[in-house]
Amino acid sequence: MTTSAAGVDAAVDAADADAPWLDDREQAVWRQWIRVSGRLPAALHRDLQRSSDLSLPDFDVLVRLTESDEGRMRVSALAASLQWERSRLSHHVGRMGRRGLVEREDCVDDARGAFIAVTDAGRAAIERAAPDHVRTVRSLVFDALSEDEVAAFGEVMTRILSRLDAEEG
Repeated sequence: MTTSAAGVDAAVDAADADAPWLDDREQAVWRQWIRVSGRLPAALHRDLQRSSDLSLPDFDVLVRLTESDEGRMRVSALAASLQWERSRLSHHVGRMGRRGLVEREDCVDDARGAFIAVTDAGRAAIERAAPDHVRTVRSLVFDALSEDEVAAFGEVMTRILSRLDAEEG
């Protein structure tokens, strides 16, 4: 079943005449944001797969681990930093572990806790992948923006993230 624009407009009008609907400009920007937020990660994923055999989630995990002290993080901290459910992280690092990119380490201080640590193979994989990944990010995002636009983009992202942080409390 398809819905015409007039049908959607009528449904919107009937739903709540006082609702703070997006104006045309806001709606256009919002729809662009939705398209970018779907297409950009997909493009980055394809490029990583092609150039390094890493997925974008693999790369994200390896970035967090290689930037952490001692190349390891508590499972709960890694999940929180990625904004993943622990079950998703567990499945994903299990697959990465089978490929030799990460390993699970017991936590001496907490028998219930564990660390995920980057292996030498994982460190080598991200070091190989990073230059092409940076080139792709630069090509798809930053080369299209002036220095002032990059600064404004950063400010906008900071404001949005602050609101999300406040909402999550």
